Amino acid sequence: MQCDYYDAGRCRSCALMGVPYAVQLAEKVERCQRALTSVAPDLTWLEPFASRESAFRNKAKLVVGGRAGAVTLGILDPQSHGVDLRACGLHEEPLQRLIPRLADVVDEIGLEPYDVAARRGELKHLILTLSPTGEVMLRLVLRSKKHLALLESRLPRLLEHLSEVRVVSVNLQPEHKAVLEGDTEIVLTEQGLLEMPVNEITLNLRPNSFFQTNTAVAAGLYRQARDWAHEVHPDAVLDLYCGVGGFALHLADGVSCPPRRVLGVEVSPEAVRSAELSAQGLRTTSPGGADVRFRAGDATDVAALDPDVLGAGTSMVVVNPPRRGIGPELAAWIECSGTDHVTYSSCNVDSLARDLARLPSYTARRARLFDMFPQTSHHEVIMLLEREPASATHQPVTGGARR
Repeated sequence: MQCDYYDAGRCRSCALMGVPYAVQLAEKVERCQRALTSVAPDLTWLEPFASRESAFRNKAKLVVGGRAGAVTLGILDPQSHGVDLRACGLHEEPLQRLIPRLADVVDEIGLEPYDVAARRGELKHLILTLSPTGEVMLRLVLRSKKHLALLESRLPRLLEHLSEVRVVSVNLQPEHKAVLEGDTEIVLTEQGLLEMPVNEITLNLRPNSFFQTNTAVAAGLYRQARDWAHEVHPDAVLDLYCGVGGFALHLADGVSCPPRRVLGVEVSPEAVRSAELSAQGLRTTSPGGADVRFRAGDATDVAALDPDVLGAGTSMVVVNPPRRGIGPELAAWIECSGTDHVTYSSCNVDSLARDLARLPSYTARRARLFDMFPQTSHHEVIMLLEREPASATHQPVTGGARR
């Protein structure tokens, strides 16, 4: 990938820029294999799932700098001055076309950028999310409600000039610290959800919903989990850290041999509401699928997990934790749950290795790297674990087509 910003020294966020993509991918796989060798010696690695080298990000997180009428959209330099990166080649092409026009609209409205050094101003960040449908969600992170009335009055003009934008919200982040967004979200448009079709499933994103920043690779990740679930035929699936339901809904889909029951657990009530809405659509389009439900709760609060939540028959637990991993308490609960299989999706191979050591009753059978973030060292690994035959009646999973 060629990046003029990197070559000019204006942005060095992509630490691997200039390294051939095949080398990047091979080094990530080697790094993950090395970290997991001692805890998963019999692991079979499937072919890594590659990304496009550029134009892969469905989300743009832009720091607003400069001054009213002449804003910069990008990052801040070490002196907290705005560095304009509106032509960044990481974003999907529709976002690349939209961002310069968004800068013009912000200049026209006269929104005052937040000055970090002086601790004054209002507009801190612009966050854009692109759906495969071409529709966009726009979030404006403000210090206060000072510009709220102005934004509401100019909303029709904003939507006229930015026809791709369907959802607009204001997020309030009043604190002077390196936090992207705050707790308060005010939706300005009548439409408050962005539909995000992924494979055969339509997910629904609210303004503060989490979704992977690489749609094509996320789709592959969900397909991999579904393939494994269809292969081992669990009667029940428990999806912890389920977010808006990406894994749960894919495993519940009636494409082939769905489980009878799927339960997703997520700490964010808004994400649960989004997942439930998507589940309603799935019941309409795939009436032969699983009984899929969602519940708001902390995935690590094992005391709140009913010991019988997996029910009788075979089962699978899916975990997709933050970088810190699942931790000792949840690992101990999985150990005692008797579940036949665990599908573990991790963005931190080091915490994954620690968690595997806490699951001695399970053998890691397969793993696959999904490259969500080309040009960086970040990685996503999904792994299939199987309970040892001495602890379950199941026969080990073997083979698996490489793709």
